[in-house]
Amino acid sequence: MSNAFNLQHKLPKNMIWLLGLSVLLMMLSTFASAADQDAKVAWQKIEAGALVVDVRTPGEFAQGHLPNAINIPYEQINSAFSKQQIAKDRSVVVYCRSGNRSGIANKMLVSEGYTNVYNGGGYQMLMSQQH
Repeated sequence: MSNAFNLQHKLPKNMIWLLGLSVLLMMLSTFASAADQDAKVAWQKIEAGALVVDVRTPGEFAQGHLPNAINIPYEQINSAFSKQQIAKDRSVVVYCRSGNRSGIANKMLVSEGYTNVYNGGGYQMLMSQQH
């Protein structure tokens, strides 16, 4: 009897796939809205006068960049900021193609004592949220 009970109460495989797909879509939606929010905050900081730093390669920068952005590849961020004597409390927004390199640059600057650095995420997301 317990085997019959278990078989009757198992979900069909297509229901399990549907449940899994629903969870995945919910997670992607949450990620997308977080990225939208990051872009909105980045634009607020940019409009308030933040220094805008594109940490992509010079080739990527040449293909398009945010208005008034300067290009400092993420590997050079600490030395460039030091050389240019950028104040440690200066408001800075860093961005790249997807948010990965700008996240690394953000952490590098924070580890050097910069206190007002924001990871703006990816270029395309920022452009889609531009006012």
